[in-house]
Amino acid sequence: MKRVMIAVGGVLFGAGLVISGMTDPSRVVGFLDMAGNWDPALAFVMGGAVITFALGLLILRGSAALKAQFKLPDLSADPICKRMVIGSAIFGIGWGIGGFCPGPAIANLASLRPEALVFVPLMLVGMVAAQRLLGLDR
Repeated sequence: MKRVMIAVGGVLFGAGLVISGMTDPSRVVGFLDMAGNWDPALAFVMGGAVITFALGLLILRGSAALKAQFKLPDLSADPICKRMVIGSAIFGIGWGIGGFCPGPAIANLASLRPEALVFVPLMLVGMVAAQRLLGLDR
């Protein structure tokens, strides 16, 4: 059942990306181009995601049955570290250059979009390289 729910979540996420137009790299680049022809669509998608997450977190924190099934982060620990800042910067630079982040890039594989066919393998190479260079266990 858990795998079915994961698959349903993935399909919903992919459908949301397609419906919102976020699988089109020009929409992302348009959002990042504040000095030119700025496209605010991504801000609305992000806002919807933040609101959905916040509501889900409120429901999770209010339910003892759900708390037992999910591991919530320890908020007393410092969540910001050097590795996180460097990783975020690399992610943002790649996102700005390619117009893709991992979700939309993978969704674009289905359409055989040439940019995605180049981006996704290189993204995977970068992920493996980061794991090996930083000694990450995930």
